[in-house]
Amino acid sequence: MKKLLFLIILLLPLNTLPCSFDSKVIGVSDGDTITVIFKEHPQKIRIHQIDAPEKEQPFSNKAKQFVSNLIFGKFVNVEIEDVDKYGRIVGEVTLPDGRKLHEELLKSGLAWVYDQYVTDKNLYELQDKAKSEKIGLWADKHALSPWEFRKANPH
Repeated sequence: MKKLLFLIILLLPLNTLPCSFDSKVIGVSDGDTITVIFKEHPQKIRIHQIDAPEKEQPFSNKAKQFVSNLIFGKFVNVEIEDVDKYGRIVGEVTLPDGRKLHEELLKSGLAWVYDQYVTDKNLYELQDKAKSEKIGLWADKHALSPWEFRKANPH
């Protein structure tokens, strides 16, 4: 029993806090995916807690351009939360001035709170404000969330 306990302790990570790193943004795939340099290699980063319009949806290009204007070629901080099934790091991206990318997208009406993965319920307030003011995609009263779009249009 002591050997088993020792083995379990030995296998536990030394640092259970999320890792973060500063990196230059070298690409913007869409409103919720960017590419940075991580350990000297390009690495896709999926912005956590939000879902931006799919490429075939209205406002997709606006979301991509918004992100590009904010961070392309700049250094950001990425706090790693997870790695998704596509091998992308899922994380929080902080702009050089301290703003959070996911919050800026929500305020601008260019993303939805990703219900399935949200951990900060306060993000709904940002989304609701944009929605009530009909900002961005919320100007379309029939705006379809990306997860509903993907379900209706499987690839």
